[in-house]
Amino acid sequence: MPEYLVLGLPVHISDDYLGCVKEKLSNGKGTHIVTINSEMAMQAQKNLELASVICKAELVIPDGSGVVLFLRSQGIKVNRCPGIELAESVVKLASTQDWQVFLIGGAPGVAKTVSAKWEQLFSGLAIAGVWDGYFNDEQDQLLCQELQEKQPQIILVGLGVPRQEFWIRDRRYLCPNTVWIGVGGSFDIWSGQKTRAPRWLRDHHLEWVYRLYKEPWRAKRMLALPHFVFAVVWQVVSKLVGRENVKDSV
Repeated sequence: MPEYLVLGLPVHISDDYLGCVKEKLSNGKGTHIVTINSEMAMQAQKNLELASVICKAELVIPDGSGVVLFLRSQGIKVNRCPGIELAESVVKLASTQDWQVFLIGGAPGVAKTVSAKWEQLFSGLAIAGVWDGYFNDEQDQLLCQELQEKQPQIILVGLGVPRQEFWIRDRRYLCPNTVWIGVGGSFDIWSGQKTRAPRWLRDHHLEWVYRLYKEPWRAKRMLALPHFVFAVVWQVVSKLVGRENVKDSV
């Protein structure tokens, strides 16, 4: 699968991410799936530990519009793959393949609501376990013990970035043949507590406008997008200047 770098972080390009996940599940290939956007990319510039986790993930998917538009500006054919849609597609696929799904994240009761909805929506879906994201160290040990005993094929972890990435990294050994997906705040949307932007906004890479409208407190976090644009433009210009300097010195 082709891999391209965005601010030093890998992004894997495919026309069929769900097919890639299915292949890994069918062959029991343990996989950490990261869905990267501008905000995560900028966090990784300051947080080298997060950058390391992203670089070691087996599948890094272009979730954010900024990442997709930058890659397209470099002549790379790529479509955005929202992590929330991929994760739901994986769950739907699991219901037809006898694969067990484990849900971790959200406020108390949220993941249980999602579990109940999915069991009605996807006939044959096997939910191996459900935990909210508010667990202490003692409960964490119990959760890890449950994961090790049940060995679900798919684990969705919604603890927010970068906590979920670190949590997955440190516990992958418990279920070595499992596909782990960090889903951020997706449980809130799946449960109905929050809504996604209208399709036309998402199709025009303006989902961030809707998020800012619904949650104005995210304004500071939204600055990651212009910072990201500046960073990638600077990266491109620096490379071009570097090439010109090489030519001049020859």
